[in-house]
Amino acid sequence: MSRAAPDRVSVRVPATSANLGPAFDCAGLALTLHDDVEFAVTEAGLAVEVSGAGAGELPTDASHLVVRAFRAACDVLGWSPPGLRVRARNGIPQGRGMGSSAAAVVAGVVGAFELCPGVDVRDDDAVLRLATELEGHPDNVAPCLLGGATLSWMGESGARAVRLPVAAGVHPVVLVPAATLSTHVARGLLPDAVPHADAAHAAGRAALLVHALTCDPGLLVEATEDRLHQRQRAAAMPGSAALLDRLRAAGHAATVSGAGPSLLVLTAGTAGTGDVTSLTPDEWDVYPLEVDGDGARVLREAPGVSSA
Repeated sequence: MSRAAPDRVSVRVPATSANLGPAFDCAGLALTLHDDVEFAVTEAGLAVEVSGAGAGELPTDASHLVVRAFRAACDVLGWSPPGLRVRARNGIPQGRGMGSSAAAVVAGVVGAFELCPGVDVRDDDAVLRLATELEGHPDNVAPCLLGGATLSWMGESGARAVRLPVAAGVHPVVLVPAATLSTHVARGLLPDAVPHADAAHAAGRAALLVHALTCDPGLLVEATEDRLHQRQRAAAMPGSAALLDRLRAAGHAATVSGAGPSLLVLTAGTAGTGDVTSLTPDEWDVYPLEVDGDGARVLREAPGVSSA
């Protein structure tokens, strides 16, 4: 017997930071900064409301990324609701390398799976594959969906991912400038080929990163060394590149967050945010966060009950 599908759900999705230095297009980390998206089946039409980050800038029609992801999932599921209302309360900065587009895609796909009357149990493998098809790569999608630290890759059947336990005492700090940077522009700065020595360096550091994140945070500074993408993108975000150099020279495990221009600093042990903050320009926002261990969370609601 199929479950009675709700007519309203709220989906909470976390910000993410991808790459973590050398693990380009593979590693990601979920962060305790969130978007909350409420979906409600209505009698007809489409209504989209956006508050928080991106309000007044993001579209409020069918072109909104959450709506596009929701409808793409509906197509896969063979279901079409008569009408839809979406209310997005965004805490994730837009265009800063914190996975805002992956969060929108995951929220939309999860929302559709949860509301569809033909789905008894959500298949996260299917959600991961579809969300990756829509986003283009799984490095942000995987931690957004699964939480914690993840490694993701493309297999014959599509995107796959595993979740890693993060060692106690690892505390992420995200540094966010006022400027934005398009992922498309950032990717366009990468060369088609890299020297063999740089590829070998990346492989070794990516392997070390797994050990450092899960077992030995004292090795995070060495484990986050990168030669594949950060320096190559520096021209598009000179302020970020200068701050990255300053933080690493001071002994911090700092990386470009995703495609930038934000930076991620993985503090460990007794290392707090004080020195990181003191090295950061005043015009930057400093977000002392934690690792989000839950990933995409769903709260089903009874009809007529507004989301918390």
